[in-house]
Amino acid sequence: MEPRAVQAMFKKLAAADPHPTTELTYANPFELLVAVILSAQATDMSVNKATRTLFASANTPAALLALGEHGLKQHIKAIGLFNAKARHLMITARQLIELHRGEVPQTREALEALPGVGRKTANVVLNTAFGEPTIAVDTHIFRVANRTGLAPGKTPLQVEEGLLVAVPKKYRQHAHHWLILHGRYTCMARRPKCATCIIGKECTWSQKKEYLKQSTDARQ
Repeated sequence: MEPRAVQAMFKKLAAADPHPTTELTYANPFELLVAVILSAQATDMSVNKATRTLFASANTPAALLALGEHGLKQHIKAIGLFNAKARHLMITARQLIELHRGEVPQTREALEALPGVGRKTANVVLNTAFGEPTIAVDTHIFRVANRTGLAPGKTPLQVEEGLLVAVPKKYRQHAHHWLILHGRYTCMARRPKCATCIIGKECTWSQKKEYLKQSTDARQ
């Protein structure tokens, strides 16, 4: 995608949603970290439902340890892979207390050293909790970056590196949330809403015309 088109694309996304944020519910960095770990292969809605009761009982590393692994599982058992996630969260809570005085670290290296925390999770926490201009590439962002031509890549890391080059500095802080929300509600994997897409003019997807035609035919 040409730089001029990228500028126009993010200008439109910013105008439509000036202050985008995560759909996960959280009140502090530790709650966000827990929610993001739980969100792997799970919907934000299911995570929010589980953390609503969990955070009322335990929203600090010490409180989570006091709750115990069995107690934690009772709150998150409706979420996929809850056994592994509970185990990781208990170890993470212990490490936060022993190594970071109970606080969520603000560096990628320290975050990725925690169980269950990979590059994507670290990027979400750095961006959302600490205001770093990172971009966490999930399935939605991977699809949008490749489909639109914004930052094509064969792996999440390639896409992330491409986005950090392509996205203008003034838009980098919120790019993660704009792209994930666009992928979740407009540029879906199946039946993308090309007819109502606000960045359709900038998008270079080869199948865009086909979907626009389908939308036109459906209205007739």
